Amino acid sequence: MATRGHQVQLKIRNSIPSGGDVLNSATNSNQPRILPRAYAPLTGSVAVPGDKSVSHRVALLGLLADAPCEATGWLVSEDTLASLKAVEALGARVEREDDRVTVTPPKVRPTADVTIDCGNSGTTCRLLCGLLAGWLPVGVSATLSGDASLSTRPMNRVVDPLRSVGADITFLGNPGCLPLRVTGAALRGGHHDLPVPSAQVKSALLLAGLYAEGATTISGGGNSRDHTELLLQTMGVSCAPGDSGAELAIVAGQSLKAFTIEVPGDPSTAAFFHVAAALVPGSNLLTTGLSLNPTRIGALDVLRRAGVQVEIENPHGPPGGEPLGDVRILQAPLQPFTITEPDVPALVDEIPILAVLATAATGESLITGAAELRVKESDRLAIMAANLGQLGAAVAELPDGLQITGPTTLRGGSKDLPLMLPTAGDHRMAMAMAVAALVSEGEITLDDFSCVAVSFPHFFATFATILGDGISDRPF
Repeated sequence: MATRGHQVQLKIRNSIPSGGDVLNSATNSNQPRILPRAYAPLTGSVAVPGDKSVSHRVALLGLLADAPCEATGWLVSEDTLASLKAVEALGARVEREDDRVTVTPPKVRPTADVTIDCGNSGTTCRLLCGLLAGWLPVGVSATLSGDASLSTRPMNRVVDPLRSVGADITFLGNPGCLPLRVTGAALRGGHHDLPVPSAQVKSALLLAGLYAEGATTISGGGNSRDHTELLLQTMGVSCAPGDSGAELAIVAGQSLKAFTIEVPGDPSTAAFFHVAAALVPGSNLLTTGLSLNPTRIGALDVLRRAGVQVEIENPHGPPGGEPLGDVRILQAPLQPFTITEPDVPALVDEIPILAVLATAATGESLITGAAELRVKESDRLAIMAANLGQLGAAVAELPDGLQITGPTTLRGGSKDLPLMLPTAGDHRMAMAMAVAALVSEGEITLDDFSCVAVSFPHFFATFATILGDGISDRPF
C-alpha cells in the first residue's frame, strides 16, 4: 500500500535536492545544509503523515482488543514505533506494510517481567503507566525506560493519580522520572479532578479504569485531545459520564471490540505548511485528509484571528469517529493575536510555529498559559525566544509564554558563515526554524536535521518535492 503522499507544488530556491531524504543524502561538499527560502507563492496540495496521537492509540489499544485491529494511514516515526514495539514486547503480533498496521492482541497476558524502551515518546510511557497498572497480572512487572531527553521529563502528574487508586509504580532512578517499574495490582475506581487539562493523564486514567473495581470518573479534562475516548467508543466502550456529574466515566468488564480505522492527517504537522503559506505572499495551499477533531484545530482558529483565510473543504468521517477534511490556506495581511491558557490544549504542539507567524503580524502578539512547553522534548519557550531573537525578531520570553512584536524582517548569516540555530534535538524546533527560513534574509542552517524523525521522518524530503522547478542553485 502506498504511504501518504507529499505532493506539493511550491516555488522555492536554495532547497535540498529533489528525489531523496535529506537525512540520508550524501554530499562531497563541506558546506553546511542551508535551509531554503521562498521566492514565489506556495501553491498546490500536500498530504501530511498520519496523526501521531491517533497512531499511538492504535498500537496501544490494539493490545486490549478481542481480535486483530487494523489501521491505514498510520504514522511511521520514531515515537509511534516505540508504541508498536512496546505492544510487541507485551505479546502482541504486529504486521506493518508501509502505513498499514495490524495489531493482533496476545491470547494470554505476560507471566514474566518485561522491559520496554519508550525512546523519546512521552505518550508511550504515560499511557502505558495507566494501561499496565491493571492489565498486567498481579505481581508481574514492566520496566519502562527512555532516552536521555525523556528521562528528564516529569512523570508524577500521571503516576500520582494512578497510585491513588492502587497502582503499584516505583521510580528506579531520579524521583518522578524514568526509568520506572509498573507492577500489576488490584485497582479500585475513584474520581479524578485534573488540575491541568491533559490528554495523556486523562487517557492513562481511562485505561486503568478498564481494569478497576467500580467506576472511574474524570473531571477537568477541558478541551484536551479526546482520541482515546473516540477510539474506545469505536471499540464499544462507553465513556459517558452518566449521573456522576463528571465529564467522563468508565467501568471495568467491558469487552473491547476490534477496529478498522483510517488515521487522519496530523494537524500539528500540517500547521508548519499552514504557517508557511500564511507567511509567503500570494500563497494558496491545500492540505488534504486532515483531522478536524475540535480538540485539535485550535491553530486554525489562531490563523483566522491573525487574518489568514482558512477554508474547510470535503468534510467527512465515520459517525462518532474522527472527523476529516481538507484545509485551504490563502495568505493575507497578518494581524497580531493572543493565545491564553484555555486555548493551549487544542494547539499546544503548534505554539512554536505560531510564534514564527507572530513575527510577521503588525503589532504585539501574546502567548500565555503555556508553561507546559518548558517540559516537552526541550524548553520550547526558551529555545524559540532565543532563536527568534538571533533572527532579529522583537521577542520577550515570559514565565509561561512569549511576547512578540512585528512585523520583523528575519535575518540569517552570510553565504560563508550561515547562522546556525540550535534545536535541542526537538523535532518541532527544527521544523519551525525551517519555516522561518522561508521568509528570512541571509543563510540559515540547523545544528540537528535528524531530530525531525520523531514525528515526520520525511519532512526535508517533502521540502525537496515542493521545489517548484526541481532545480537547486546550491550544492548539497
